[in-house]
Amino acid sequence: MSDLLEQVLEVHGGLDKWAEVSQVRAELSLGGPFWSWRGWPEVYRGQTVTLDPRREHITFAPFTAPDRVSVFDADPERIEIRNTAGELIEGRDDPRSSFPEYTIDTPWDAIQVAYFTSAATWNYLTTPFVFTYPGVQTREIEPWTEDGQTWRRLAVTFPAGLPNHNPDQVFYYDKAFHQRRMDYRPDVTGGSPIAHYTHNPRTFDGFLFYTRRLVHLSGENNVADQNFAPISIDLDSIELTRR
Repeated sequence: MSDLLEQVLEVHGGLDKWAEVSQVRAELSLGGPFWSWRGWPEVYRGQTVTLDPRREHITFAPFTAPDRVSVFDADPERIEIRNTAGELIEGRDDPRSSFPEYTIDTPWDAIQVAYFTSAATWNYLTTPFVFTYPGVQTREIEPWTEDGQTWRRLAVTFPAGLPNHNPDQVFYYDKAFHQRRMDYRPDVTGGSPIAHYTHNPRTFDGFLFYTRRLVHLSGENNVADQNFAPISIDLDSIELTRR
């Protein structure tokens, strides 16, 4: 484990304490024009998200209707939409393979929307601790200077058993070891370079989370267009259950 990763883990709550967490429950909303482009405006307003921090399992409620819930499991990958009584409405194995060729206004069905958001959010809410999970590889790379600040960077490769936007990503940390940015290229949106900025860190039950996220397009020389955010994520509260 690199010195950078050790410091990041400690600042975010500590790996030993994270090992005691059995469930994460968050209240959040996702906004921005991306969801309208997919044909689902306002689909992620006022969500209750519940996840298992040990394996990639996550639910969103309500999803597409007041009495419906999306359920994502990895390895093997499957999305289900159930009603609040637990009855199956719709399900799909290997949802990643179902995505159409991407354009800015390509519509997605409910399963595809649920897959994209579920895999992404599980990883956001388990970072940086997920970097220590089996099969995940990390290494520190050259630092990055932005707005007069120098940020250290961690290159992370995720295994196939932990679905994510794409396997190879880069995370940026300031002098306080707070995450400031992450870069990735989502497979299902054509691999366009993304610069995802994390803002407003806040501590919940001893763990550091970012309560504002803005997803920007990254352009030439790795410089982000911060004048436009297709996706925003606002975290209102989070509750951790310990063993």
